[in-house]
Amino acid sequence: MSAIISAFKDVDLRKKLLFTLAMIILYRVGAQIPTPGVDYANITKQIKDLTSQNSMYSLINLFSGGALLQLSIFAVGIMPYITASIIVQLLTVVIPRFEQLKKEGSTGQAKMTEYTRYLTVGLAMLQSAGIVALADRKQLLGQGIPVLKDNVGIFGLVVMVLVMTSGAVLVMWMGELITERGIGNGMSLLIFAGIATSMPAQGMTILNTSGGFTFSAVVIGVLLLIIGVVFIEQGQRRIPVQYAKRMIGRRQYGETSTYLPLKVNQGGVIPVIFASSLLTVPILITQIIQSNDPANANVDNWWNRHVIATLSNPGAWQYIAVYFALIIFFSYFYVSVQYDPYDQAENMKKYGGFIPGIRPGRPTAEYLGYVMNRLLLVGSIYLGLIAALPNLLLHMGIGGGQSSQMPFGGTAILIMVSVALTTIKQIESQLMQANYEGFLK
Repeated sequence: MSAIISAFKDVDLRKKLLFTLAMIILYRVGAQIPTPGVDYANITKQIKDLTSQNSMYSLINLFSGGALLQLSIFAVGIMPYITASIIVQLLTVVIPRFEQLKKEGSTGQAKMTEYTRYLTVGLAMLQSAGIVALADRKQLLGQGIPVLKDNVGIFGLVVMVLVMTSGAVLVMWMGELITERGIGNGMSLLIFAGIATSMPAQGMTILNTSGGFTFSAVVIGVLLLIIGVVFIEQGQRRIPVQYAKRMIGRRQYGETSTYLPLKVNQGGVIPVIFASSLLTVPILITQIIQSNDPANANVDNWWNRHVIATLSNPGAWQYIAVYFALIIFFSYFYVSVQYDPYDQAENMKKYGGFIPGIRPGRPTAEYLGYVMNRLLLVGSIYLGLIAALPNLLLHMGIGGGQSSQMPFGGTAILIMVSVALTTIKQIESQLMQANYEGFLK
């Protein structure tokens, strides 16, 4: 808190903080404005009376701060931009053009950001169309629950899709404005705001349905979870690196010692997003097939009884096991795509760096890969346990019947703690820079 108090005393930092708060407030106001054609009174009543939400869009609803199920203008929220960013990052391994842009510095990064924006618009339109289609077929909040007005026609549905798509683009613009003119990463702060605003209501739900003792136990558990997340997120494996003497121009630089920091959780929350998205695909395909052929909607076959019933119940032990396994798999997959130990070893060798006791080149790459795999084992298990925590609580009947979108869950805590730590570090670095500028003056 001392860093925040000192930041408000500095004029430039105070302007940045107030600008960031203003953008967050505008984002939350937009999340409460309903899309044209939505029966807002009915949808509010249905959400309030709903005791269990097994929506396949639970992760998007979590990131949007509840705006999805209310069908507001920011219903899609920041999720299309996150998905587009992940896709562009993964394409750098597949497409040589993207890999070349990644190595070009700020110019290449600007071009990749442009591609990300275009892809965001396409994904936002696709997700908006899917949400509106589910709402029109009365399948968004549950089978047969109406959320749209009776006089909404084809033109009205098209307007809803365009409004939601425009809202997603506006959210992307607001996030980039925060990053450029405010404090912290704009997209992450918008997600933080959406999750934080949902926590009081969820806390009251737990208190009313489970009692004061359970509520107190959940609060204590959340505090312990925050401590554990901070400990793991700040954890590093520091590999010592030495650089030999070398000539640069006419200057000779002496031998220096530093370290290569490897985080325990290299993948962040990305593996959780991948796993959650993959689990929703079978449900989405089945709903589309059954809605196109109403005769098969109530067919009691093996697929509906076992696969769809399990994937629609986040509290089932089969769902938890599959979810946990997918998170571990995507943790290894994502880090293997993003981090190449051979490139790291070549860069160290190019600048005369080496790990004491390890020969440069291939032996260094093999050593880095060995250390990375050991860290990934711990990090992926930690991430799987954190993400599956709300499902375990649901399995044990704790949490007021809420699904995996519960803000007290591990994914929400992981996101909020990571964003808070990053933002505080940026505030402290800018305070240090301001102090140095004052000293030089």
